[in-house]
Amino acid sequence: MDCLEPLACLRFGSQALAFAISAVFSLTAFTCDSAQGQENSEPVSFVNDVVPLLTKAGCNSGVCHAKAGNGQNGFRLSLLGFEPGEDFESIVKDSRGRRLSLAEPESSLLLRKASAKLPHGGGVRFQEPSAEYSTLVNWIRQGASNDYETASQLVSVEVQPNHASVNPGSQQQLKVIARYSDQPQRDVTSTALFESNDNAMAHVTPGGLVKMMDLPGKVAVMVRYQSKVSVFNASVPLGAEIRELPPSLNFVDDSVFANLKVLGIPPSPICDDATFLRRVSLDIAGRVPTDEERTAFFASQDANKREQAIDGLLRSSEYADFFANKWTAMLKNRRDDASDITSNFVFHAWVRDSLLANKPYDQMVRELLAATGTVIANPPVVWYKRVKEPKQQVEDVAQLFLGVRMQCAQCHHHPFERWSQDDYYSFSAFFTQVGRKPTATRGEDMIFHKRGTAAATNIKSGHVLKPAALGDAIPAIASDEDPRLKLADWMSSPSNPFFAKAIVNRYWKHFFRRGLVEPEDDIRDTNPPSNPELLGALEHHFIASGFDLKSLVKVITSSNAYQLSAEPNQYNIADSQNYSRYYPRRLQAEVFLDAIDDLTSSRTEFPNLPSGTRAIALPDNSYNNGSPFLKVFGRPENESVCECERVQSSSLAQSLHLINAKDIKSKLATSNGRADRLAKSDKSSEEKIRELYSVAFSREPRADELNAGIDFLAEPRVDAAGNPIDPQKANQEIFQDLIWALINTKEFLFNH
Repeated sequence: MDCLEPLACLRFGSQALAFAISAVFSLTAFTCDSAQGQENSEPVSFVNDVVPLLTKAGCNSGVCHAKAGNGQNGFRLSLLGFEPGEDFESIVKDSRGRRLSLAEPESSLLLRKASAKLPHGGGVRFQEPSAEYSTLVNWIRQGASNDYETASQLVSVEVQPNHASVNPGSQQQLKVIARYSDQPQRDVTSTALFESNDNAMAHVTPGGLVKMMDLPGKVAVMVRYQSKVSVFNASVPLGAEIRELPPSLNFVDDSVFANLKVLGIPPSPICDDATFLRRVSLDIAGRVPTDEERTAFFASQDANKREQAIDGLLRSSEYADFFANKWTAMLKNRRDDASDITSNFVFHAWVRDSLLANKPYDQMVRELLAATGTVIANPPVVWYKRVKEPKQQVEDVAQLFLGVRMQCAQCHHHPFERWSQDDYYSFSAFFTQVGRKPTATRGEDMIFHKRGTAAATNIKSGHVLKPAALGDAIPAIASDEDPRLKLADWMSSPSNPFFAKAIVNRYWKHFFRRGLVEPEDDIRDTNPPSNPELLGALEHHFIASGFDLKSLVKVITSSNAYQLSAEPNQYNIADSQNYSRYYPRRLQAEVFLDAIDDLTSSRTEFPNLPSGTRAIALPDNSYNNGSPFLKVFGRPENESVCECERVQSSSLAQSLHLINAKDIKSKLATSNGRADRLAKSDKSSEEKIRELYSVAFSREPRADELNAGIDFLAEPRVDAAGNPIDPQKANQEIFQDLIWALINTKEFLFNH
């Protein structure tokens, strides 16, 4: 409708007519004012000047006007300005253009809100006067033009310096340079966004001044300007003198100790044999060492006995049980219905058997991604039962096997990465030809490849996209070819920049509590590793080994870096990322339950499983409901590919459970359990205490511990009235109390 047509305006009443007349006068005034403004100022670009200002001010953040849905209070912007064309429409044209006043730019609602001249939930975003405020005024005065199709294209962003060694407590000013397609470089420091990946190590101001804290190590600052990112990496040395380093046993030690030397962080010494045996047994097999393993290990005089212990654990069935427990949780082997029991058991068995046989990792992933057939004939198809939608398939595969979080790119350009919506839907196209057909078994489908052209549609742009790998091209896929096989080929290629890196980082975290990249499944340029040389060496080793998981475990655990003591020295007590010592961590729920069973000589019974089944061998999440212990200590429900679903933090509920829970009491008092046997045994008190310490901590008691234990066993027992208790009953209670005390020690609760 042309608002200057009188009849057209009359159809919408007097209010519309008044608005039209106002628009005419505004245009007249704008013609004069803008001509004068353009003579006195450079042309302002909406794309390259205005949008970056809104981003810097936080106007288009997810908690403000880029909030999912309708933005904030009816004003909606694209997240971080990734869609400037949409932003222009919202600012200039939405709500009948009421946000701008071309006749009097300073009176524009956009500016009056942002400067808090009118009530604004976001407070002051632009001070008046300021360079940012003036830029917005000039853009409006120049006609509030849209240069979405003609603006210079941003090619790259560079932070200067990109690396520096900065002492604790010092500062480093950053400078950000943007390069465009048709103009010289430009300093955009004032409108760039800065974010530290560890605020405990470094704080960065909005102007790019990095202030180092007192923690030594490596820290990165992500710099984002429009759709491009860059990273400033800083080394923060402690600078202590390192007189001697432990000997290097392999390339892991070479990288770890070289990094510690550069940072000046002296490592702790190598741990003793007892500590090593308990640590490596818990980390590889998910259990404390057996009597036979302890006896053989401590009796051995072989210089390579630690390596031999590692080999023995890798051959054990518990290794396969423990890591199958880890993998089936991430692969969502979840029981939602009683009919799931068959599929859950066969899928868990497939994972366990693959690990026990040391099937190459790339082969396991290929069998999973390209699975076809029925649950019984081909167990990996169970994954497609749990992960049904292509959207969920692409997100899970990227995060679990590539260490790339793609969820954000479904709706908009990834805020910390280079992935766009087209990348997301091109990747999901690999799964669009997965077909399902019901079988005679309730709840079970047959999975097959549907013939046809694999493609996915970008729901926002409408573009139909063929399968494409992340940042890489894929050969054309014929209609009778399964696109998932092409995806598996790309993933397992030695040149793939994600596949091997993601798994070695994940396993490194399993053994060291902290990944080289943290979180372990968020590998990106803007989240650099704390030791890039080590990550690259592990990746190369894993590929060269033929994707051998046991070889990866061995090279990590046989290093002296893994075998350092958990006891800090005066220099590395604050270190949490450079592996100058072993970082203790609480035992996982299943491992802790099994350790208590071993110490008490009891065994938790689980329904539908053979008697004596260990908690680390449970096939799915359903057993959590029947075990208060597993629930309170954080066993996951297998709903996410993120290992963060497993709760490793401590809580009051956990303490109360260990103090007074019914299942703990019953284990201590079980007939023919360890307390019962020791109470009836003719062994000396010293021998009995040594047995308990050996099982609980894989070590001999210290002299003070031994004496305290002997004194405790010798104490007379009386009831509440002060009367002596029956000697046999008293003896049983004494050993129950002693075992209970050991269970509640930090040394038992933590792997150290």
